[in-house]
Amino acid sequence: MMSSLPVSTPKLSSIRLGSVSIDVPVILAPMSGVTDLPFRRLARELGASLVVSEMIASKALLHENQATFRMATLEGNPSSIQLAGCDPDAMAEAARMAVDRGADLIDINFGCPVKKVAVGQMAGSALMRDESTAGRILHTVASAVKVPVTMKMRMGWDHASLNAPKLAKIAEESGIQMLTVHGRTRQMFYTGIADWDFIAEVKAATSLPIIANGDITNEDDALEALRRSGADGVMIGRGAYGRPWITAQVGHFLTTGERLAEPSLAAQKAIVLRHYHAMLAHFGNEPGMRLARKHLAWYSRGLRGSAEFRTTVMRLPSIPEVLTLIDIFYDKLIADGETRGNTRALMLAEAA
Repeated sequence: MMSSLPVSTPKLSSIRLGSVSIDVPVILAPMSGVTDLPFRRLARELGASLVVSEMIASKALLHENQATFRMATLEGNPSSIQLAGCDPDAMAEAARMAVDRGADLIDINFGCPVKKVAVGQMAGSALMRDESTAGRILHTVASAVKVPVTMKMRMGWDHASLNAPKLAKIAEESGIQMLTVHGRTRQMFYTGIADWDFIAEVKAATSLPIIANGDITNEDDALEALRRSGADGVMIGRGAYGRPWITAQVGHFLTTGERLAEPSLAAQKAIVLRHYHAMLAHFGNEPGMRLARKHLAWYSRGLRGSAEFRTTVMRLPSIPEVLTLIDIFYDKLIADGETRGNTRALMLAEAA
């Protein structure tokens, strides 16, 4: 370990939301198809303070869809579930159901840019274009449950309607207790560069705790995002692909000034195998093997021979063959003393 946090830079403090304490506000973002229970459990085991479920469709939860129930399985304390929808009453009932299932926090999604959600369902980031409906949803959900309700949004629908500061005021008046702001508009999707400076405008508009999100992949990104936004914490999304340990690393740095070393390749291999077996156990062998492929690809990113590994693992038809490939790939690198490349550069290159 080595200390490199300048004395003048911000250090994180815990955030208290009613009876819930977020001891280290470096949060694993809700990501559909990524932050399923095995991934969240692993991130927690590796030291994450707070993880958020995948986005859950409120009406699917109310209809007791079994796949949705599995997505909404919660563990740990505190536990947070993110809900999406456009009907205030349905959202409120889904929130009550989530609390009954053990949720300590309810997060409302006003940020999803995906066409199916934002256009087809008029939910997610589409609600930033309808402040009246947004306000009704926020007030109805916050009034329906006794646990804290938080909200995640973008800067606005596009650069002609950067209304996140106004929505922050509406949220505070509606009983929302914390806001996460992704420094992009809906129309940007995940292109361009996240605008951490704009998040400072949201921070100035409300007394609520603000969490900065977007393009945070390491300790230095997190520190700069805090400095420029004045936020009270950070949320890590794509930077956690293949790195379930990253939120704990960043949290340790921002609270102590010490940088934790990246896990050794031997430790990373052990994490990969633990994650793979957890996926099989949670989803079943066939769906688990299929869903785990993207995670295996992300884990290999930045390592020598990763392109060939990814190509091969995507087409292997059996679990034993995948496990053998993992052994061959990692054991060779471990024996050669290989280290991982620059994950931020790789992530930004892939997004370009």
